[in-house]
Amino acid sequence: MTKITFLGTGTSTGVPELGCDCSICTSPNPRDKRLRTSVLINHDGKTILIDCGPDFRQQMIRCQTNHLDAVLITHEHYDHVAGLDDLRPFCKQGKLPIYAESSVSEKLHQRMPYCFREVNYPGVPNLELIKIENQPFYIGNTEIIPIRVLHGRLPILGYRIGKMAFLTDLTEIPVEEYEKLKNLDVLIMAALRKRKHISHQTLDEAISQIDCIQPKKAYLIHASHHLGLHNDIMRELPESIMLSYDGLEIEI
Repeated sequence: MTKITFLGTGTSTGVPELGCDCSICTSPNPRDKRLRTSVLINHDGKTILIDCGPDFRQQMIRCQTNHLDAVLITHEHYDHVAGLDDLRPFCKQGKLPIYAESSVSEKLHQRMPYCFREVNYPGVPNLELIKIENQPFYIGNTEIIPIRVLHGRLPILGYRIGKMAFLTDLTEIPVEEYEKLKNLDVLIMAALRKRKHISHQTLDEAISQIDCIQPKKAYLIHASHHLGLHNDIMRELPESIMLSYDGLEIEI
């Protein structure tokens, strides 16, 4: 069994966006309140976090999780890595492995040098950066399959774990990567808004990709306030596609 907890489903600004009084940002519906995107995967006895944004502490308090086996990083943008310092409580039993591409690892070293010295100051996160490529690897007995996607011009990674795949911040999936997305029960995919964006999929583009990949069920993430009200979007979507929301839990 695979359990997926949607810790956050919003874009880099979150929803409500600071200083905005639009109908989405002022909506009383809790499903219109979106922290920055991250998911927690419980699979084959392992608890794996995908991305660790600035709302990580708040998200983990809400879901009452006190153990992590590993963190997978999709790319280095602030809304996906800014919570790494808050991993401190999860490092008490030893180094917590952080899986990321070489280019991402180098940027994390630059931003958080105090975490990666030979002798760390007491109390800093005890993190082990493990460099990966676009090749499968294992966390225990759990196979992790990286998936190359493009975030505008920036190559980033999505991940497949079992029958679930997570793709955020994308505009394009290279043709050769579609093979990794066959026979999915669940596809989690970004859909920023309805208008065209230089480095993110629109709602229509996400739906087209989902139609091509044909998972049993798809969940949209990384939504901005420009996408629209949760209930309105849900009425527009096919039955097999759902606009996810913070705190949603599903099992495969």
